[in-house]
Amino acid sequence: MINNLPFYLSLLFGLTTIATLQLFVLAVKNSSNEQIRTFEKPIYIGFIIWLAIQALLSISTVYSADLHSFPPKLMLFGVFPTIIAIIVLFATSAGRNFIDGLSLKHLTFIHSVRIPVEIVLFMLFVNKVVPEIMTFEGRNYDIIAGITAPIVAYFGIVKSKFPRTIIIFWNVICLGLLLNIVITAIFSTPSPMQKFGFEQPNIAIFYFPYSWLPTYIVPIVLFAHLASLRQLFINKTNKPNEQL
Repeated sequence: MINNLPFYLSLLFGLTTIATLQLFVLAVKNSSNEQIRTFEKPIYIGFIIWLAIQALLSISTVYSADLHSFPPKLMLFGVFPTIIAIIVLFATSAGRNFIDGLSLKHLTFIHSVRIPVEIVLFMLFVNKVVPEIMTFEGRNYDIIAGITAPIVAYFGIVKSKFPRTIIIFWNVICLGLLLNIVITAIFSTPSPMQKFGFEQPNIAIFYFPYSWLPTYIVPIVLFAHLASLRQLFINKTNKPNEQL
């Protein structure tokens, strides 16, 4: 863990991670497909194991021991596996069947966790472990996605007040916001690729619990957008695949 950071900050981020986990499990639990709902417990257990592994790697300083290694160990052991998992889900028929059965409403509600994430990032900047460029005072506008997510989920999906094209457009814009901060974070991290934040580099993500941001929360948010877009393009109505 990073010395001298307020405990409440780690607590807030830990609760945000738990909320992300619970919302994703709800997307499985509220599927209209009975077979998909049977995956609820295995997915919950699998995510807990993954989070425990990432906590162990960061606490044991595997990620922070050599910040200039290439590729960074965080990418190698934490990020790349999640990217591979997402690719496999979209590339296989079983994976696509799973994606298409998830609750669109809860996939959209997941993005509300981006509000506390942005608050945490700002506080990490104040405590000099991430650069200002990664906050909403810099070039990170991801909080917009978090604020609008409950509105889109409720009025756009539950109440069907928004046309499908609006929900697609929202997902595309918010996916762009996510990619913007991910790219900024990568180039602000100590490595041979660093382009930003030399005066105050992005080091928080190498330490527990903040290593959960690139290894869990960001991949879940990315997957939620991609899965939602697939559902919206396949289904020609606003009706979500879920138990209301």
